[in-house]
Amino acid sequence: MNAAEQLARGIAALGLDLSAPQQDMLLAYARLLAKWNRVYNLTAVRDEDQMITHHLLDSLAVAPHLGDCTSLADIGSGGGLPGVPLAIARPQMRVALVESNHKKSSFLQQARIELALANVTVHCERAEAFQPATQFAVVISRAFSDLPDFVRAAGHLLAPGGRLLAMKGVYPYEEIAQLLSGWTVTRVIPLAVPGLEAARHLVCLERKNDNE
Repeated sequence: MNAAEQLARGIAALGLDLSAPQQDMLLAYARLLAKWNRVYNLTAVRDEDQMITHHLLDSLAVAPHLGDCTSLADIGSGGGLPGVPLAIARPQMRVALVESNHKKSSFLQQARIELALANVTVHCERAEAFQPATQFAVVISRAFSDLPDFVRAAGHLLAPGGRLLAMKGVYPYEEIAQLLSGWTVTRVIPLAVPGLEAARHLVCLERKNDNE
């Protein structure tokens, strides 16, 4: 099974409806990531086939849980995960990739240009310092930090009624116990990533109401 078939099967297993051009764009992104990875060490995954499961499908597994989200910020985006795959899957959604490492943000700019991602902006700065003109409906992180640090770094980017989404491996019991006051975990969703035999969870956080 080649990469295109592997991706198509995974997308179908996730229940997503992505066009052939979208799937081609995802594969082009994986090739670009692999190319730059040889010089800039963007990801520990070196094998392009593994990138389909460990990166593309792992990121796309979040898409069914975004609801009608119109704007998303990917904090500590690294090589663009999950932000780039989600931007390809949701071309009408405004996506900000926030990455403080200059080499990684240079790659993100190049990916944005080469893939013609009109809905994507790249911001080379720390999440704490990022002050966008408009806040986001969803702020997401993938292996960025523990939950308390994520809230501290990115809570100010969230629009009223918005959600913080943290992509995790095993169920983060200790991190949830250490969560700052003013925030609550609304759901922890187990994610089944096609072809990936590893635990994945999506932690959904929201600000507590004043009367809670």
